[in-house]
Amino acid sequence: MIKPSKVKFISPKLEKEFNSLSDNDPIKKSILRTIKGLQQNAYAGIQISKKLIPKVYLKNYGINNLWKYDLSNEWRLIYTLTSENEIELISAILEWFDSHKNYEKRFSY
Repeated sequence: MIKPSKVKFISPKLEKEFNSLSDNDPIKKSILRTIKGLQQNAYAGIQISKKLIPKVYLKNYGINNLWKYDLSNEWRLIYTLTSENEIELISAILEWFDSHKNYEKRFSY
């Protein structure tokens, strides 16, 4: 299934962190490519099983779905799908990991 989405950051703090990255930063470039991809297809990532959703995401955001998008250099972007109304789908970026070690720690792998 292909469905376009609007892409947002889960919080102004996270968006500010992203915007503070240098335009030449490889992770920023990779995230920008991912945002374009999610705008075209919200389901472009890999859905994470509900039982594997870290408790911190459940507690902080009350989400009921979680998706992973593989960035370059084994980095990861984590997002959830939601909507502001019944028509528009939103890919909300929760976090990105610039090391596989940090990703594994968050997900207790």
